[in-house]
Amino acid sequence: MLELPVIDRPREEASADEAGSKDSRGNYAFISLGCPKNLVDSEKMLGHLALDGYTLVSEPQGSDFVIVNTCGFIDSSRAESKAVIQEMIDLKQAGRTKGVIVAGCLPERLGGANLRAEMPEIDHIVGVFARDEIAKVADRLVGNVNEQREVFRPAPIRALDDRARLRITPSHYAYLKISEGCNRTCTFCSIPMMRGKHATKPIEEVVAEARELAADGVKELMLVAQDTTYYGIDLYGEMKLVELIEELEQVDGIEWIRLMYLYPVNFTDRLIEKIATSPKVIPYLDMPLQHVNSKVLRRMSRRVNRERTEALVRKLRESIDNLVLRTTFIAGFPGETEAQFEELVDFVQDMRFERMGVFPYSIEPGTPAVKLDGHLPEDVKAARVDRLMQVQQQIAFEFAESLVGYELDVLIDGNNGDGFSIGRTFADAPEIDANVYVRGAEGREGEFVSVEITGRDDYDWVGEVVANDA
Repeated sequence: MLELPVIDRPREEASADEAGSKDSRGNYAFISLGCPKNLVDSEKMLGHLALDGYTLVSEPQGSDFVIVNTCGFIDSSRAESKAVIQEMIDLKQAGRTKGVIVAGCLPERLGGANLRAEMPEIDHIVGVFARDEIAKVADRLVGNVNEQREVFRPAPIRALDDRARLRITPSHYAYLKISEGCNRTCTFCSIPMMRGKHATKPIEEVVAEARELAADGVKELMLVAQDTTYYGIDLYGEMKLVELIEELEQVDGIEWIRLMYLYPVNFTDRLIEKIATSPKVIPYLDMPLQHVNSKVLRRMSRRVNRERTEALVRKLRESIDNLVLRTTFIAGFPGETEAQFEELVDFVQDMRFERMGVFPYSIEPGTPAVKLDGHLPEDVKAARVDRLMQVQQQIAFEFAESLVGYELDVLIDGNNGDGFSIGRTFADAPEIDANVYVRGAEGREGEFVSVEITGRDDYDWVGEVVANDA
């Protein structure tokens, strides 16, 4: 496993020692955008390039080329990807880098020809499932070979192997992708267009990757997929998430297993019991619900209704001690009435999700929701997002206040340079949730530290290392 230090920037820009080896084939900069699943793809590409002799540098300026691994999920993410690409093209035209390679979901979403027509200065394009050919593409760019400037491959029947990554997360935590693609037919979602059908990574391969990560110092594994609860159905003919968890529990060195992107269907009693009793699965579940009104859910093709949704949330609360639930909702879906939105507001107030995100409905060309009636004005969607987040803010503040005075295990992620270390409790995933600002934990990055929570700062906490743990 190759390792890279974490970069504290709004978007992930991979960095390394600028002094490349004498036999380097060239140097390059790397920018990774989008979700953790995309981040794993970035790390795999970095691994291929390192093994092929390319040297990673901190900044695009002065590099032989720049790779931008893009996101194409919604309009705002596509706009961000294009803005970053244009920034790199501007550097190239100013003579400050020699080439620009664009990879990932944006080319898959738009098509290579369309992207090249819009941004002809791009040198090479690499699709999502051609990521393992990135070194060959770099060879063509550095060698001034203009053949095969677009490389796309069909979605694989089995998930790609993610071992031998060069990681851009801190050494003590890592994302572990357990499957690729999605078989759901949510009417608002373009992911199947970019990532294909669900492809389960075999249990033995996931476990082998986990062992590799643990040997490299990883203590927290975050299991990610487009649909985590679907794991195993396509490959084994039945759900195998419980069996996977049982195998991962045996991996020495892994102390926390965090479950992300759990679709609310396929939550069996057996899975809930495993989460509740596992010595390593922490009581934090990321479960995107998207809405609660049954009619809206039906128009979304979520294959669940309010009754089942509410029953599942209550069952999880009753079965799993100290459970923290993260979810996401879409506000302003086509046809959403004021009454249906108020039903969602009431549901959020009643369920009291500790962590929550809200997105305005985004028109995604090619998805079934585009053809639905009742599309709402942008200002209405924005107002509904604001209203729902205001409700959630108070809930999150009250949750944060409820933990003041408690002693909790905190995983230290780094130092803010102002006398505080920055860490996370079990209730918080990296980048998206709250932090704990800790006094007395200097030099303990990557360690679990017992911390007394002494106060809160909006969503975040402040605390001090307990004396007997110092």
